[in-house]
Amino acid sequence: MSDETIRLATIGRIIRRRLRLLLVLAVVGALVGYGTSLLFPPRYTTSASILLPGAWQERELLTQAEIATSSVVVDRAAAALRWSGADGGKLRERVSAKAADGNIIKISGTAETPERAQRLSDQVAKEFVSFAARIAGDSANPGAAGPEALRQLVAQAGRRITELADAADPGRTVESVQGRTELTKLRTALQEAMKKLDQANPAAGKATMVVMGPAARPAGEAPPTRVQLIVAGALLFFLLGVIGHLTAARTSRRLRTEPEIAAALGSALLGTVDVPGERPVHRPEGRGPQARIRRLLGTDIPWDITAPQASGDEAGRQLRYRRVCARLRDQLPAARRLLVVVPDGDEIARRAAGQLAAEAEAENDPSASSSSRGCPALRVVGVSVSRPLVPDRDAESGALVVLSAGSWTPEELAGIAGACADARHEVVGVVVAAPVRARPTRSADDPPDGAAAAIAVGLAARGGSV
Repeated sequence: MSDETIRLATIGRIIRRRLRLLLVLAVVGALVGYGTSLLFPPRYTTSASILLPGAWQERELLTQAEIATSSVVVDRAAAALRWSGADGGKLRERVSAKAADGNIIKISGTAETPERAQRLSDQVAKEFVSFAARIAGDSANPGAAGPEALRQLVAQAGRRITELADAADPGRTVESVQGRTELTKLRTALQEAMKKLDQANPAAGKATMVVMGPAARPAGEAPPTRVQLIVAGALLFFLLGVIGHLTAARTSRRLRTEPEIAAALGSALLGTVDVPGERPVHRPEGRGPQARIRRLLGTDIPWDITAPQASGDEAGRQLRYRRVCARLRDQLPAARRLLVVVPDGDEIARRAAGQLAAEAEAENDPSASSSSRGCPALRVVGVSVSRPLVPDRDAESGALVVLSAGSWTPEELAGIAGACADARHEVVGVVVAAPVRARPTRSADDPPDGAAAAIAVGLAARGGSV
């Protein structure tokens, strides 16, 4: 299995086992997004398009877009609109321009209402066209000799040259022919000079900019809208919840293997027992609002506990308990009583300790065989992990710690071991309880697995069908 598959499986496990908590976080995020939308009033945006006839290079279009949002243009628009509290500096933050395909400059305006957004875009577009015409020399000073006036003078000079050439003696003398030739050369030179002037100043040959109609009145709010903020807040808090669980899992110090647990308690591992159960068992019901909230949100059990594995039959599970009792009998042959310490909140360990005590009592039954007698009597006590306190030593010969894997840190287990030492109990062993899924009960008519296998082998040997 690849690392990516493992990570996806981990995220799926978080969503399944912490769904209620993640939904609560999503609701909180939606409320935060709604509150944010109340702080920022709705905005509306619309655009006005301006056509620039002629041949324009990309850099020239970018320059015109910068001019459209310059302080000169926006200040003139603010003076024409006369909005209270909206000078040129504030309006410049609401105006933007960009060059589109087809020599078009789009000027966008943002305001609190659709009407004001429309007026702002139209006014800025109007002021931009006026300012651009002034720069080109079309309307700032009509009396000045600009490129257009020079072109008119050249045309007049060309016509005058033609009149002089026609009035001259048409080829009767050498002087008249030379004069007509010189006048033709002069007219050609003037035309070439005008062509070079147009090439040197392309803007002079371009037509005036045209506003392509008024800006459309916006029908909806500009992003981010209130709905977008609410959805974004819910998704953000949901993702933060998942990321928080992943971070906590990577930084978790809970012990998951039997050797680590035995080393933290400073004792030997006596064995692992199975506790059947189809559903994840909750911790013992606590008192107070915090315990109820934890149970309501589903945070009373760790989410990163692996799913219970399939278990064998009841005989196999009882055999594990008998082996633990046999190891206790071999390790403490003279002991008559042991204290079984179970951390509070570990429901799996509590059930395993109860089963272990029942098995020890059954082996000490006078009706049992003499070979199985001699297991110490077990007394189960619960110990708080936050402030561990173990009963003082009475008739016990030591303490047996029963707990489940993946629930406790080394510091918590060290605290339990210290509490046992304070009560003069030696930790004689550790038993790890593992949750398993019990197999469905076989009906009385179904043969055991071994019998079914034997029947199948016999039929195959005789050549019959299985």
